[in-house]
Amino acid sequence: MKPAHIGRKISRIRELRGIKQETLAQELGVSQQTVSRIEASEAVEEDILAKVAKILGVQPEAIKNFSEEAVFNIIGNNYHDHSSSLNYQCTFNPLDKLMEVIEENKKLYERLLQSEREKVEILRER
Repeated sequence: MKPAHIGRKISRIRELRGIKQETLAQELGVSQQTVSRIEASEAVEEDILAKVAKILGVQPEAIKNFSEEAVFNIIGNNYHDHSSSLNYQCTFNPLDKLMEVIEENKKLYERLLQSEREKVEILRER
């Protein structure tokens, strides 16, 4: 069996969440190139994986167990046949996760807005 490519899974989850590498890098306190290297890595250190997972709003195990086929099956089954039951057992309340993500995005937006305000203030002082 082919080993899981954790970096690729991080990349796909990040893309599905609509988060850019630059944003993930800023949240991690690293460069965009470092995020690119992480996403190109087959294995990722547990502490880094935990930090990335928190930023992406998922558990580290969700990254390790991520499967695009499962995502497409869930989406496909829900789209084509609303009456079919899925063998997908959610271990969290999706609404709670959604609210967490909204709050995280709100905090990120506020930080970015504050950063822009600081830049404008610096430019005005010149």
